[in-house]
Amino acid sequence: MTDAALYFTGPETVEVRETAVGPPAAGELLVETRTSAISAGTELLVYRDQTPADFPADETLDALDGDLSYPLQYGYAASGVVREVGADVDPEWVGRSVFAFVPHRTRFRATPDSVVALPPGTTPAAGSLLPSVETATNIVLDAAPRLGERVVVFGAGVIGLCVTRLLAAFPLESLVVVDPIERRRALAAEFGADRTTTPAELGAADAAGSGLADEDSAVDGADLAIELSGQPSALDDAIGVVGYDARIVVGSWYGTKREPIDLGGRFHRDRIDIVSSQVSTISPELRGRWDRDRRMDAALDRLDRIPADELITHRIPFERAPEAYELLDSEPDATVQVILEYS
Repeated sequence: MTDAALYFTGPETVEVRETAVGPPAAGELLVETRTSAISAGTELLVYRDQTPADFPADETLDALDGDLSYPLQYGYAASGVVREVGADVDPEWVGRSVFAFVPHRTRFRATPDSVVALPPGTTPAAGSLLPSVETATNIVLDAAPRLGERVVVFGAGVIGLCVTRLLAAFPLESLVVVDPIERRRALAAEFGADRTTTPAELGAADAAGSGLADEDSAVDGADLAIELSGQPSALDDAIGVVGYDARIVVGSWYGTKREPIDLGGRFHRDRIDIVSSQVSTISPELRGRWDRDRRMDAALDRLDRIPADELITHRIPFERAPEAYELLDSEPDATVQVILEYS
């Protein structure tokens, strides 16, 4: 069998190249990929050359060694089926559906402890969404929403929608989602948002000095804002909607993108906290009770609550992967989650 892998070879350039996988070693599995999900956040930064070239790809994932300079393999959302096992591996692994944090490729070798066995009945497409659900789980843990709080989520991409779905289960006073794209706002409402609005509407309300309490806008004096838009300028909007002693959790990674942020106004006087949320590690405040295994178990328990078919707007054959990245780059209004499918 001829195997292939996806390579980022330059700005806005990806190639599918032949590669050799080989049989599994004694302690390994050989997995045939069925689907892999493309991250419209991190992977588009790599695709657009908006990442620091000497920045490690991900020091917590063995499959992503090296840095983010071209050429490189990247991706971390592969769902597949175990086809062979090495001599020291329980043969009952054969035929099991698994997830792995590996780049886009037709087959891969992995140890049993580096894959996640998917729940019975999980489709390959839903399985490839597991890292998005885990990231959303991590963000909600870091945000620590409380009873009766007013929460605003900026960005209704895949992560924002997964976060919205999880937050909708909390007894909040209100949950508002902000996104410029109508299709994504409609999905946010389906996923449990009480109201949706656009960045332009927020700006208009602020300029008019009317605040955000109007029924057709959003929430003024929010307790918590979660920034997931991927746009640094959204931090200004987040500062504008929260109240005194509020929290802003930043789950976006901006890469090399920069925007001037107004920290000279009410940010200091209102004692607003801005904290980062990053899935590679657990918050120090939680490490006494939480580790990555517990967080993954929590994500697996919630995987079936995320309607994969509503999130996935495009299914593209792996051999046509360049088209998938061109689509995500040029038509953000038309896409939410794009997955690659493997024959």
